[in-house]
Amino acid sequence: MMLNYFKENIWLILFVFWGLPLTYYRSKFRKIVYQTDSWVINIKPLFIKEVNGLLGNLYPNNIDYLKQRNFYRFYIFIYVALFLVYLNLG
Repeated sequence: MMLNYFKENIWLILFVFWGLPLTYYRSKFRKIVYQTDSWVINIKPLFIKEVNGLLGNLYPNNIDYLKQRNFYRFYIFIYVALFLVYLNLG
């Protein structure tokens, strides 16, 4: 019975499992992009600079920014790939 439940809900389980750390990684990235340590940045609807920071290179000399940006890009790529596989199988 448990195995059957797992098989029927594998995509939901994968999305939840992969999505849980997203808030932490996004928070770290936003704090670097907006150059703040305030938790308030997590609830503000600011996206333009964040998208520019993700797709561009806002701080080319900031090693922390470059590492976090590249990791965040990888993380989102895997999330999108999971979603595309889900759409193609469904």
